[in-house]
Amino acid sequence: MTSVRTPGWADVTAAAQLLDGIAEVTPLAHSRWLSEVAGTEVLLKCENLQRTGSFKLRGAYTRIARLTADERANGVVAASAGNHAQGVALAARQLDTRATIFMPEGAALPKVQATQGYGADIELVGVDVSESIAAAVEFAERTGAVLIHPFDHPDVIAGQGTVGAEILTQLPDVRTVLVPIGGGGLTAGVALLREVRPDVRVVGVQAAAVDAYPPSLAAGHPVRVDLGPTMADGIAVAEPGTVPFGIIHELVDEVVTVGEDAMSQALIGLLERAKLLVEPSGAAGVAALLDRPGAFEGPIVPVLSGGNIDALVLLEVIRHGLKAAGRFLTIRVHLTDRPGELMRLLTDLSSMQVNILNVLHDRASTALGVGEVEVALQVATRGPDHAEHVLRRLDQLGHAPRLSS
Repeated sequence: MTSVRTPGWADVTAAAQLLDGIAEVTPLAHSRWLSEVAGTEVLLKCENLQRTGSFKLRGAYTRIARLTADERANGVVAASAGNHAQGVALAARQLDTRATIFMPEGAALPKVQATQGYGADIELVGVDVSESIAAAVEFAERTGAVLIHPFDHPDVIAGQGTVGAEILTQLPDVRTVLVPIGGGGLTAGVALLREVRPDVRVVGVQAAAVDAYPPSLAAGHPVRVDLGPTMADGIAVAEPGTVPFGIIHELVDEVVTVGEDAMSQALIGLLERAKLLVEPSGAAGVAALLDRPGAFEGPIVPVLSGGNIDALVLLEVIRHGLKAAGRFLTIRVHLTDRPGELMRLLTDLSSMQVNILNVLHDRASTALGVGEVEVALQVATRGPDHAEHVLRRLDQLGHAPRLSS
């Protein structure tokens, strides 16, 4: 069995030279909002502003650039629902080789179009990425194209590690780096900075519904888990990669998990307070900071790993985040079915400065008594304190409100 080389800091510095003029040196943006939350300085590493909208170009270009001329002549192949697909497609175009990308049949149209726009051939196969990967492996075996793995290869990890190299240059006194973690390529790459800066703490952040790393680290080897539903599709990986797992096991201080509410609230906070559009997986580090204020030594750098989010998904995530923050409520009340009752309810809400978004009037429910109607209202409030006041006041006025999901 062929052993796989483990990359080191020298590989990261070599990758940085290779990527000079190819990948952007993304900004490190100070966040007053998060600094106040954490009680220490917080700066955001904005990989959402990278070419293709995520860090993935770094690893894909490094991997393809190190192929032989004969290997590149056969083309490259990858499987991805979004960010890795775009990174491979652009890298292949830059290096004048053909790229074939297998994507799930339900992949978001903007991501499919963006990948095509970088010149890749697209094959829509399977209902999820695992089926797309199987098709990509078969294609590689049949055609001789080189499979570009999204995280389980030393060159990919070295390329992603240039994010950490830039952080050390931009903020030499950094103390903690928070990195979203799926398969582990980005986190492993960033963790290599500890070879030269062991004083810097690197923390991986994983979505709780897809937390393959905590049980794997406890077991001492990669463990496959069942994936739960999550908005963080960019880090929804069932099993850690072998190469990144070894590095993370040795160099990463801790892997923490965050829930859906925390990620959606982090996304909204970044949008409203930092004016940055970030996908849910890219906001995982900020979610950990919001969940655990005061837990990390500063200066702290959360890595915003990507900003590719479908507009329809964004609408749902914003709605989820507003609801989690108590700024969006769905209220159900029963009213007597007579003229003026609905107007009285709406007038009461208006007097409390509530913005009414939607009203559904139902007379047909079997749960209603004779002469009753149910009214479901979607309303916007100014926050959890205001929401609590609205519910309490409606109850005092005799409306007996019930919250609905």
